[in-house]
Amino acid sequence: MSDLVTRLRRHNWRITPQRRVIAETLEGSHVHFTAEQVLERACERMPELSRATVYNTLNEMVALGEVIELSLEGRSKRYDPNADHDHHHLICEGCGLMKDVHAVADPVEWLPGDERHGFTITRASITYRGLCPDCQAAA
Repeated sequence: MSDLVTRLRRHNWRITPQRRVIAETLEGSHVHFTAEQVLERACERMPELSRATVYNTLNEMVALGEVIELSLEGRSKRYDPNADHDHHHLICEGCGLMKDVHAVADPVEWLPGDERHGFTITRASITYRGLCPDCQAAA
């Protein structure tokens, strides 16, 4: 059983065959698929799967907090199944490739007290941007 399916079961979420295929499609340490990519890959295993089922299932997984929805300027939303691991993202500005990265220190501590404007910081999300090796080679 996949890690994501196990986490979804903890919410007493009914695991239908369609939901299982979608969750299993999202498995992986650097998976950041668009909804269309999830649909395409899931349909390889279950051709009768509908677009609406994929979108509804992804929205439910996000609402449960088990999948992170990432919005990037000018690009389709991406879905990250690694919501149970603290991490940040490295994004290629050329092709949109995304990788999970792990900070060696707590980024909440990086924000000086006078820049917190009275907020109690509970978490931070860092996005690093650059060019992947393939896009560097093409430039």
